[in-house]
Amino acid sequence: MHQLRLLDKNKDIKNLKVLLRVDFNVPRDNHGVTDATKINKVKNIILGLLKRGATVILCSHLGRPQVKGKEGFSLSLVKSAAEKIIGQEITFIEKDFKKNITDGINKNKKLFLLENLRFDAGEEKDNDYFAKTLSDLCDLYINEAFSCSHRKHASIHGITKFAKSYAGETIQEELAALNSIVSDTQKPVACLIGGSKISTKIDLINNLLPKVNYMIIGGAMANNFIKFNNYEVGKSKIEENIDSTIESIIRDPIKNKCELILPTDVVTAKTFEEQGINKSLNSIEQDDMILDIGMETASHIISIIKKSKTVFWNGPFGFFEKDNFAKGTNLISTAIAELTQQDKLISIAGGGDTFAAIKKSKKENNFTYISTAGGAFLEWLEGKTLPGLKVLEIKN
Repeated sequence: MHQLRLLDKNKDIKNLKVLLRVDFNVPRDNHGVTDATKINKVKNIILGLLKRGATVILCSHLGRPQVKGKEGFSLSLVKSAAEKIIGQEITFIEKDFKKNITDGINKNKKLFLLENLRFDAGEEKDNDYFAKTLSDLCDLYINEAFSCSHRKHASIHGITKFAKSYAGETIQEELAALNSIVSDTQKPVACLIGGSKISTKIDLINNLLPKVNYMIIGGAMANNFIKFNNYEVGKSKIEENIDSTIESIIRDPIKNKCELILPTDVVTAKTFEEQGINKSLNSIEQDDMILDIGMETASHIISIIKKSKTVFWNGPFGFFEKDNFAKGTNLISTAIAELTQQDKLISIAGGGDTFAAIKKSKKENNFTYISTAGGAFLEWLEGKTLPGLKVLEIKN
């Protein structure tokens, strides 16, 4: 990947209008925002631009209103949370963006938030007219939404044809963290891949296998390996018709001199309300559900983490939403956090469920870097080109 265009920190931007593409696609309920991590992430960037005398226009999407309708997806729901975090009044612009921003600037307003970009069908279609409409609002554009940069949308991709465009600080941080996994790596490297579907992670696994020393598989996707190895999996979640994929994953680590680590014991229950029982693989019954890794497996994984220099983690290792089945994930999270704090480990984690699991274990501040990006994070690690970053590259 080529170097990205960055805004010179010494550039005079006083009285310039900066369109800042952020990711305010945050969880919320009837009482407001329930997790403000993404807002906190850009707080200092926004304040820094304001301190340099710029007018800052924030823009983001929220949910999928083109599919589900607009009700409940207005960014006005996020505005009050953002104001509290940033400590600045935000002028919300619902329509007639250019006119209302001009009116606001004439009233000495300096910080604006546009209505949900996806309320306009031109956003997801990467429509030139909508992209030009956004570019007309600003003197320069900065992309601070790495999590959206795998999407060829007007506010991520198309706008760069019409506005002076730059990659933001959070994108620099994200890429630095990702590069520490795939190129600037301190070895040995342990890669922990969990979650529910092996089919969604196959490209990630294949791309990382030649680069890591240990490939550790957990979560519901490990059930497929357990079944492939002729053990009973009962009523556990599995994917059908992926034996060839499983076989290639088992075979390829040998070729790549990477050790594949699979569960040797599990925690099962008949229902989600039960406490769960730690069982060896040959003790799983036909009416069991596998809902967590067992303690022998957790101990083995932690022993590998202790002899690693870099750890990458994507996907929880059990049904962590239920406390009864969160122990394996919590033990892994705690071990990684402690070693990171002792400067014995570089720890990179990414993906929405992974972040939620780490946050539940109260270790979110003890990793080297945690990405809140989902699809963009995985696609970059799969070796794919992200359209929103490609258009920000410096051309040779």
